[in-house]
Amino acid sequence: MFSPSQAGFRRLLPLLRPHLGTLLLGSLCTIVFVLSFPLLAWLVGQLIPAIGSGDVGVVLRSIALALGLFLLQKLAQFGQDSLLAEPALAITKQLRHDLFAHLQRMEFAALEKLSSGDLTYRLTEDADRVSEVIYKTIHDSTPSLLQLLAVLIFMATLDWRLSLATLFLAPFIALLVSWFGARVMRASERSQHKVSELAGLLSEAIAGVRQVRAFAAEPWLQRRFDSEIEAHYQASFRTLWLLALQHPIVGFIEAAGILGVLLLGALRIASGELDGAQFSSYLAALLMLIDPISHLTTNFNMFQQGQASLRRLRAIEAEPSEAPDPSHPLALDQVAGALRLVGVRFGYDPAQPVLRGVDLDISAGQVVALVGPSGAGKSTLFSLLLRFNRPQSGRLLLDGKPLDRLRAVDLRRHIALVPQDTHLFSGTVADAIDFGRGFSADAIRTAARLANADGFIKVMPGGYRARLEERGSNLSGGQRQRIAIARAVLGNPAVLLLDEATSALDAEAEQAVQEGLRRAMAGRTVLVIAHRLSTVQGADEILLLQGGVIQERGSHRSLMAQGGSYRELCDRQLIQTS
Repeated sequence: MFSPSQAGFRRLLPLLRPHLGTLLLGSLCTIVFVLSFPLLAWLVGQLIPAIGSGDVGVVLRSIALALGLFLLQKLAQFGQDSLLAEPALAITKQLRHDLFAHLQRMEFAALEKLSSGDLTYRLTEDADRVSEVIYKTIHDSTPSLLQLLAVLIFMATLDWRLSLATLFLAPFIALLVSWFGARVMRASERSQHKVSELAGLLSEAIAGVRQVRAFAAEPWLQRRFDSEIEAHYQASFRTLWLLALQHPIVGFIEAAGILGVLLLGALRIASGELDGAQFSSYLAALLMLIDPISHLTTNFNMFQQGQASLRRLRAIEAEPSEAPDPSHPLALDQVAGALRLVGVRFGYDPAQPVLRGVDLDISAGQVVALVGPSGAGKSTLFSLLLRFNRPQSGRLLLDGKPLDRLRAVDLRRHIALVPQDTHLFSGTVADAIDFGRGFSADAIRTAARLANADGFIKVMPGGYRARLEERGSNLSGGQRQRIAIARAVLGNPAVLLLDEATSALDAEAEQAVQEGLRRAMAGRTVLVIAHRLSTVQGADEILLLQGGVIQERGSHRSLMAQGGSYRELCDRQLIQTS
């Protein structure tokens, strides 16, 4: 019944290899469970005539054997279900682990195309559905199929002609189930897609709740949400309607088949080719077919829905990963922080380059500011230095060593980023600064003092053990930014990248953060992205990027004297020459 999965369920089979011992024990229990059904059907054939004839001895013996067999069957069923659950769940655990690991290695361009709500749904609900399919296949569908075969073989030994008549119904049931299954899969895919869109909108709504209320846009957002839940309702209803239609149709055919077999059985008994005991066993076996057929039908529909989920998970797996580390990386121990770019050209779409042959030399310990309009390539330059992306042509070097010849973890240990929007994971303050790198408590406190954060941390309830809420919402913007600076300088990186680190702060918070930045920048190579030009006047060199190239470079005073684009930007911001 289960046709080869286009989504690739068979590709999950190697994940079962570590669990072969458990699978063999579970399979042994399954064999005992399956073989009990023909034996029970045979006992029914002995019991019913004995009841009719009043032979109490045979009745008692048959009942005792049946009870013992039932007990053995249920013990085997427990062993089967409990043992086979472990490998089924282990596959899903490994699948989820592999997908999340891939997610962390995905190219940023690919990652940014996917909404967080959609990704969350795929790695939770879709993965759970795949888990359920695997579990049902291993512990339910396979035993049901074996039970079906064992009982049919037993029926054939009783009366092969009657069994052929019974099997005549099988193609009709299989075709119906397959027809419904294909439509259930398509409807399920639409439903899951709508749930992903709903999750994405919900994620946006929660993140943007302040803006929505500030603009009194609640009715607009409610209409969008209602539209999404209506679309999901329609898609889900279609799936459930198909399932609701399938069960009575298939059930009616099964009932008609059983009644037909009763008629044929009566004719066979009347002709003397079948006795009552044999037909009683045959009828009991026939009734034993209903349960596995029902299970296989239900599980086939679940399998079709699982295919849709697995296909969505495989779509994540198919997204490109960032380039791997070189097989023979260069050592990167003591780093001074000198940076060099030679003819660097890069575009997220290679046909539309963001950087067009940038050449740049930055000495160790120098402070360089990057200014210019949005889209000029400033943030892209940071992404290239952190090797989030790689240039289509040109070279980037740290202390004369090509970045593509270094291990990413070594490179990022020596180049630290302070982003414009600080993202803090829930946990303690110390956890937020350490970020899983395993530094000592003393090193964390030293970094916090350097970032001008130690003062407000110590007065928090619990100090460095104080709990941070999701996204650090129990801290002010300035406090979050100083945590980000402490996180960046922990480990003493040689290069510091500051991406609009104070742009969203008020004057008081900015003053505290600027003090932290001043301390953090001491003795390091620093690149600063700034739109507020008043914050970079003291830089050793200012680079004006425009159209993917460096149009102007020099100190604030020299650039003002040139009277070019930088001077125009300063004039717009009412910045004086000196």
